[in-house]
Amino acid sequence: MTHKPAPASAPIHEIISHRWSPRSFENRAVEPEKLHLLFEAARWASSSNNAQPWFYIVATKDDPEGYSKILDSFVEFNQSWAKSAPVLAISVAKVTHENGNPNRHAFHDVGAASTTLAIQAAALGLQVHQMGGFLPEKARANFGIPEGYDPVAAIAIGYPGDASSLSEPLKQRENAPRSRKPLESFVFADQWGKASPIASSKS
Repeated sequence: MTHKPAPASAPIHEIISHRWSPRSFENRAVEPEKLHLLFEAARWASSSNNAQPWFYIVATKDDPEGYSKILDSFVEFNQSWAKSAPVLAISVAKVTHENGNPNRHAFHDVGAASTTLAIQAAALGLQVHQMGGFLPEKARANFGIPEGYDPVAAIAIGYPGDASSLSEPLKQRENAPRSRKPLESFVFADQWGKASPIASSKS
């Protein structure tokens, strides 16, 4: 399998540095107790007003009908590699509060839950690949997602596999070095665009 620890500029926790988004997965089922742990971790994410607006539709390959319905909602490019993942999911946000007012933080909070899930996955030797490349309205139709709930992202979960199983273009992406923009480009102080001293501090 491929391991790609982040070339971080500071000593972040190794679970975070080892979390990444593979496209190749082992042909190996994820143990039910580990899947339970992933969603228990998501359950304890923070959320605005403790609204907990996250929902997940999940299927393993042991549920071929559900799995096929999730995969059917992915764009074709993502279908081409995600079909090897033993677990697929769609995250969904409840976009209103209980009083009917819009929850403008709902997508943020679903993202926080899914990131917590992904970090828990990395701690268990699994990896999670979240995708914007899916068809929300197809997901809504396939699963009867009601109004007031919006599909947020597609998710593939499994044990990372060997990049050699991928097509050549995807293999190149899988093996490419990881990179991120520097802290100075997004951590500001005093005014927009002015790098904060925090960005250049070393622990």
